[in-house]
Parts: sequence; C-alpha cells; structure tokens
Amino acid sequence: MVITRIGPLSVAKVAAVLYAGIGLIIGAFVSLAAMAGAMFIPREEGGMFGAIFGVAAIIVVPLFYAVLGFIGTFIAAALFNVAVGITGGVEVDVK
Repeated sequence: MVITRIGPLSVAKVAAVLYAGIGLIIGAFVSLAAMAGAMFIPREEGGMFGAIFGVAAIIVVPLFYAVLGFIGTFIAAALFNVAVGITGGVEVDVK
C-alpha cells in the first residue's frame, strides 16, 4: 500500500482535539501553580491577578494549543502532500 495523499483538514481537526486535551492538562498545572502562588501574595500587591490568571489558564491554554496544533498540522499535511507528489508516496506494509 502506498500513501499518496492525506486530507490536511481531517488530519488538522484530529490534531486540534489531541492538542486541546494536552492543553487542558498543561492548563490545569498552570492554574494550580498560579493559584498556589496567589496564596502567598497579599491582595494589595496583586494577589488577585494570580488567581484570575489561574482560572483563565483552564480556558486559554487548551484553546491556544488547539488553534496552534490545527494550524501547524494543516501546514505539515499540505507540505506532506507536496513532498509525496515529488517522491511518489510512502510505502506502508499492512498485514
């Protein structure tokens, strides 16, 4: 079997979901670190900013990862199709 083309949009959608999951895990750790740091800063000096940043990390980081994962994978899949057109394809043995 020879792979001669992949659909960039379909691959990018799958990658976006995977990257969003990774971003959710990383966002949870960022949130925990920000909330823990906010406990040690007095309110007068901006301790509330750390708490707000911690909560926002759960939303912003997965979206950021999903968007960048989608764009990066879309570009990589399109470049893959160009390279496959030049080289003739990727040989895959399936049993």
